Amino acid sequence: MAAAAARRGRLSCPALLILFLLLRALVEPAAAACSVDAIYSFGDSIADTGNLLREGPVGFFASIGSYPYGQTIRKPTGRCSDGLLIIDYFAMALNLPLVSPYLDKGADFAGGVNFAVAGATALDRAVLLQGGVMMPPASVPLSTQLDWFKSHLNATCGSQEDCAKKLSGALFLVGEIGGNDYNYGFFQGIRSIEAMKAYVPQVIKTVMDVAKEVIELGATQIIIPGNFPIGCSPSYLSLFSTSGTADLDDRGCLKTYNAFAQHHNEQLQAAIDDLRKANTDVTVIYADYYGAFLHLLDHASILGFDQGSLLQACCGAGGAYNFKMNSICGAPGTSTCSDPARRVSWDGIHLTQQAYRAIALSLLMEGFAQPADAVQGIWSC
Repeated sequence: MAAAAARRGRLSCPALLILFLLLRALVEPAAAACSVDAIYSFGDSIADTGNLLREGPVGFFASIGSYPYGQTIRKPTGRCSDGLLIIDYFAMALNLPLVSPYLDKGADFAGGVNFAVAGATALDRAVLLQGGVMMPPASVPLSTQLDWFKSHLNATCGSQEDCAKKLSGALFLVGEIGGNDYNYGFFQGIRSIEAMKAYVPQVIKTVMDVAKEVIELGATQIIIPGNFPIGCSPSYLSLFSTSGTADLDDRGCLKTYNAFAQHHNEQLQAAIDDLRKANTDVTVIYADYYGAFLHLLDHASILGFDQGSLLQACCGAGGAYNFKMNSICGAPGTSTCSDPARRVSWDGIHLTQQAYRAIALSLLMEGFAQPADAVQGIWSC
């Protein structure tokens, strides 16, 4: 309780100094060798470093291959942001190269492979269609990403023993995934919050099944992230907030949708506990994206973000939250804020590089990934 209160309080001068040093550590490689020699990633747009761009982005993601996407790193890469993502900061902190997308056939995959695809769902298309939830044509579910992973192993390992040895020194990110399963239902207006809860056990089981399978193949270190507080997203606020304030919390976020995200995360953590008990020789880390994001909001001004626009997209077409579903960032009529580094939300759905950097810091250094000793053991270089 005291720790939670401290997180929301102001940081002292010594704490600010520590924060500065930790931020610097994320972008200045350490001299010591790291225990992880590769990263394998499954997920959606929170982690996609260019797979959908090579698949052919459509719909929401049609503009990710052109400016203003990528403007902070001066190159559109297929990342759904103005720059880098959490996975990029994870790799940098491990002294590894940025993880290349699987569909970049000319890439060097010595440091791992990224199978995440923007718009991906945990559940297969047929499962969602049974409930009337439509998926974009290019959407790649988690099952397909796992097939890609197996194909990669078949092409790079001489035997099952070789694969197991190779994977034992790797870090696996299984997620964040599941957010789009819910987004598609909510955004299409065909599913209530209570109705969407029926999908949660199926989403969790799918994530756990993939985690179990990579463990069987030789994985020994896995991070499974929870979902973000969707009620703080400009997209949800624009679509579902009303003229009243009954459903808004002290931060201005939608209580009911955040409660749904918490429901998912609670179910996920329970499943992770069971996975740990069944695999005592494997390190399974829960990454609390939800808590890390709220921590960012509560310390936004100290971290350099504009306190007056925390729930507004940097790139959008106007309105209270600078988000319009039919005019996503990059579409005609949209514009970009003057300084993305001062904003939390990039396009109303995804975050800015600076926000992802702050969240990566919280996960690695501030206890938002558990167990904390396992996190420090991995990033001990």
